[in-house]
Amino acid sequence: MPHWLQLMAESLPSLLWAGLIFTIPLTLLSFAFGLILGLITAIARLFGPAPVTAIARFYVWVIRGTPLLVQLFVIFYGLPSIGILLDAFPAALIGFTLNIGAYSSEIIRAVISSVPKGQWEAAYSIGMSWRQAMSRTIMPQAARVAVPPLSNTFISLVKDTSLAAAITVPELFQAAQRIVATTYEPLILYIEAALVYLVLSSVLSQLQVRLERRFARYGGMLEANA
Repeated sequence: MPHWLQLMAESLPSLLWAGLIFTIPLTLLSFAFGLILGLITAIARLFGPAPVTAIARFYVWVIRGTPLLVQLFVIFYGLPSIGILLDAFPAALIGFTLNIGAYSSEIIRAVISSVPKGQWEAAYSIGMSWRQAMSRTIMPQAARVAVPPLSNTFISLVKDTSLAAAITVPELFQAAQRIVATTYEPLILYIEAALVYLVLSSVLSQLQVRLERRFARYGGMLEANA
């Protein structure tokens, strides 16, 4: 067996284990919390009073206008200077959640705004409250439109978690860095890490296609019954 292939075979379990224990949980938790934050932020910007809207807009402006790596450094390395100490994983989780929240809020805000005003009027005409109209009429239609961009955001997050290595989270990429430090084979190990990310992204892309088709069929049924 060639040396490079043997090295990849020996290091693969360590990379997969780091991905299973750190990369995947960090991705799922960050995306889930980020979606909740993004929904709250989007609703605040669309329907909140002026002070709340201003705060939400400022939050989105700051997060979208600064690099994710800088945000992670501020949280992990900067906050201790004012007495706030966080372990690496919680710091990464907070950083990714804030980042996903800002970007997903723009997606959610756009898809909610894309729902025709007639849908609001129809909901109100049959006695729905604002909350009922939002949950039963507006959000189901908006969700169908939001699936592709939110899916792309999720796939990008999988790759962005490699930045957590910079704040010592022992995820997939840092596992590769540690093996490189002992084997002195950066090209082979980094290519292997890239291939693992590529496989994950490819699987998620296929799931995205299936999800979009399912929502498209659901949307067609809605239009047929309208």
